[in-house]
Amino acid sequence: MSSAAKKLVNWTPTDIKADMLAKYPPKVARKRASQILINEALGNETPEITANVRTIPGIITMRGCTYAGCKGVILGPTRDIVNITHGPIGCGFYSWLTRRNQTDASAEGAENFMPYCFSTDMQDQDIIFGGEKKLQAAIQEAYDLFHPKAIAVFATCPVGLIGDDIHAVARKMKAKFGDCNVFAFSCEGYKGVSQSAGHHIANNKIFSEVVGENDAEKPGQFKINLLGEYNIGGDGFEIDRILKKCGITNISTFSGNSTYDQFASAHKADLSAVMCHRSINYVADMLETKFGIPWIKVNFIGAKSTAKSLRKIAEYFGDPGLTARVEEVIAEEMPAVDAVVSDVLPRTTGKTAMLFVGGSRAHHYQDLFAEMGMKTVAAGYEFAHRDDYEGRHVIPNLKVDADSRNIEEIEVEADEKRYAPRKTSEEMARLEAAGLKFKEYDGLIPDMDHRTLVVDDLNQYEAEKLVEIMRPDVFCAGIKEKFSIQKLGIPMKQLHSYDSGGPYAGFQGAVNFYHEIDRLVNSRVWSYMKAPWQETPELSATYVWE
Repeated sequence: MSSAAKKLVNWTPTDIKADMLAKYPPKVARKRASQILINEALGNETPEITANVRTIPGIITMRGCTYAGCKGVILGPTRDIVNITHGPIGCGFYSWLTRRNQTDASAEGAENFMPYCFSTDMQDQDIIFGGEKKLQAAIQEAYDLFHPKAIAVFATCPVGLIGDDIHAVARKMKAKFGDCNVFAFSCEGYKGVSQSAGHHIANNKIFSEVVGENDAEKPGQFKINLLGEYNIGGDGFEIDRILKKCGITNISTFSGNSTYDQFASAHKADLSAVMCHRSINYVADMLETKFGIPWIKVNFIGAKSTAKSLRKIAEYFGDPGLTARVEEVIAEEMPAVDAVVSDVLPRTTGKTAMLFVGGSRAHHYQDLFAEMGMKTVAAGYEFAHRDDYEGRHVIPNLKVDADSRNIEEIEVEADEKRYAPRKTSEEMARLEAAGLKFKEYDGLIPDMDHRTLVVDDLNQYEAEKLVEIMRPDVFCAGIKEKFSIQKLGIPMKQLHSYDSGGPYAGFQGAVNFYHEIDRLVNSRVWSYMKAPWQETPELSATYVWE
C-alpha cells in the first residue's frame, strides 16, 4: 500500500507499525517489532517493551557510543577539570562542546577549560607500539600549563583494543603531582549498548574518586543536589535562578555548570533532586546509601512541572517559611507564562509532535507540548532501559545481560563517620503518607495517550517512514536527524543541543519554548520544501528479499 496514496485518517497504529517493518528482512523485522509498541497501557498494567539492546548491524541508529556518554555528556559540562581524550583526534573533536553546555566562570580565579579540546591524537605507531608514554606526556603537559585541580583521561576504542593501562598511568601521575587528582575512565566506545553505559561509567568514577573529598561546611538552610541537569542552552542557569529566588541552595549540579569542588561537596546536601533519572539515578542511590541523603524525582521542563517540583522540595523540608516563599515565587513567575500561553494557544492547539531524544527529554518535553495544547503522537528514547518506559518498579525484574556486566558496579556502604540520615524513619513515613514519593519515577508509556506509538532506538529509515505517514507538525530529535527530517518538509527542533535557542527549563524557559515552537509549527516555509530527489528521482532499487 502506498503511503502517499493513503490519508493519515485511514491509518491505524497497527497499519503504521506494519508499514515501518515491511521493508526489513524477517529476522530484523521480528527484533524491531519488539521495540515498536502501540501504547495500550491500562490502569496499573503497562505493556512491556524491549530496550537497552544492541542496535542491529547495518541500521543507522540515532545513538551515541559509550565514550560519548562518558566524556561528552557527563564530564563535558565540567569547567575546571582537564578532560584528555586518549585516542584519535576525531573522538576528542566530536565530543567537544557539541551539546552547547554553558558555564559561568566569571568568579574571580575561576578556571574554565571547556573551550579547550585535549587529546593525545593517537597515530598508527601508537596503535602498534602502545600509547601509554604519549598519554603520560600529555598529562604532564596539561599539568605544567594549567595546574588544574583534576585531570580526567578517557579511553576510546583503540585504547581498549591495544590494552593501554590508562588507570596505571593516572595513578602514577597523581602520586607524582600530589596536588592534582588524576583518574581515568574505561569508556571505550564499543563497551556498552549506547551512551547510557558511558553515563554509568562516568558517574561511578566521579563518585568513587571525587565525591566526599571536601568536608568543608556549605552555607544555606535548604541544601540540595541537582542531579541529571546539564545546562544546555542555559537551562541550569534558569533553574538556579529560581532555586535562589526561593531560598534553596544548590550545592552541586551533576554536571551542568559544575566544578570539581561541587562534586567533592555533594555529600553536604540534605536532598538530591533528580532530573534525568536515566543518566544518574544510581548516583542518587549511592549518595543515600553512603551519606544518608534521600532523593526525589523532579522535572523543571514546563512551567507547571517546575511549580510542582518546587512544591515537592518545599514539602520535603517542611519549613512553613520556605513553603510560603515557593508559593510567592510561583505566583510572581506564572503571570508572564500564562500571558504567552494565551497568545500562542489559538495557533498551537491541535498541532502534533514527535519526540525521539535521549534520557528523560522525550518524557519531560511532553509536558511543555501539552501546555501548548499539542499532542505527542509518537515518542521514544535513544538509550533508555525498560524502567524509563514502564517505571522504576520494573528494575528488580530486568535481566542482567553480557553488556550490563561490562559496566563496573561499585559496592557502596554507609560511611562510618559521615553517614547521617537527613530524616528519621518516622519523618520519612509521614512524608510518604502525605504523598511525597522517594526513589521513584514514572515511565513514559503510562503518561502517553492511548494508541500512540512508542519506538525504542528509532533509526533513520523508521524516522522518515513515520514522518511520511503521520506528517507531524514538529519533529524533535538530535543533530543526526535534523537535516533529513527538514528535507521532508517538517520543522525539526534539536532537543539535545537546542539548535541556537534556550534555555527551555523553568518559567522563563517555558516562555522561550512556547515562542520557538509557535514559530516553527506555524511557518509556511516548510510546505515549500522539496528535496531534489522528490521532484526528479534518479535512482531506485529493490531489496533481494522483495
